[in-house]
Amino acid sequence: MHQPKIIARCLELLGLNNTSKRHDIPDDANIILQRNTNGPKRTQDWNYRSVIGVLNYVQAMTRPDISYAVHKCARFCQAPKASHELAVKRIGRYLASTKDKGIILTPNPSKGFECYVDADWAGNWHDDYANDDASVLSRTGYIITYAGCPIIWSSKMQTLIALSTTEAEYIALSSALRKVITLMNILSELRDFNIPIPTSTPIIRCRVFEDNMAALELAREPKFCPHTKLLAVRLHHFRDHIRRKLITIKHVSTKEQVADIITKPLARDQFCNLRALLMGW
Repeated sequence: MHQPKIIARCLELLGLNNTSKRHDIPDDANIILQRNTNGPKRTQDWNYRSVIGVLNYVQAMTRPDISYAVHKCARFCQAPKASHELAVKRIGRYLASTKDKGIILTPNPSKGFECYVDADWAGNWHDDYANDDASVLSRTGYIITYAGCPIIWSSKMQTLIALSTTEAEYIALSSALRKVITLMNILSELRDFNIPIPTSTPIIRCRVFEDNMAALELAREPKFCPHTKLLAVRLHHFRDHIRRKLITIKHVSTKEQVADIITKPLARDQFCNLRALLMGW
């Protein structure tokens, strides 16, 4: 599934139709975007908000590999500066080199739901912007697959300020499982109406892959420690599903944590490895 015409339209809006400059990753890990009212002003007159709208549609439909970069830039639609402009054009140059590619779906009927969850704890913080309260927010990223195919992905800032990596990961896990449980309920209702749904077990189950052992332990065991006692009760809503073994949470290595690609900036090699797992390229 690919959208070359929409990508071409985006490149036209950015004035990059005939550019020879290309990027092999959509985001620069060394650049942190912040709200900077005193920063250099934009040098071009293309509509920042319109371009972000097109990019957001593309990432939501067929290009989850640009989700993190797009959502990172989308936070500054109200007053974009030169640094934000350059970040958007970098995404455009990445799409220019991959505009004929999309997401490849290869269904595996033996697989049910799987969910990869990750968080980037205060990843946007920088001492130069220490007074910006938004810089301490963490980012949630999750990818939900069914029959081995990605069906839902999300990259967004958390609304709660996490005090540790464990807390950020647990908040991300809770957010992802709200969506997962809703989908599980929908499939259970379809099954009740005798609609054939390929699944490896008679009960719709979900395997969740988490790379933070502390968050995984907190999800499995109904206990608190001094560092986690302040977590809101609403973050524990999925524990009953774990107790009933409708959801299984497993550890996954960072190198295989596909959700990393929509959660944080990555080095080129790691980005390409996870893109292959996610996109099927």
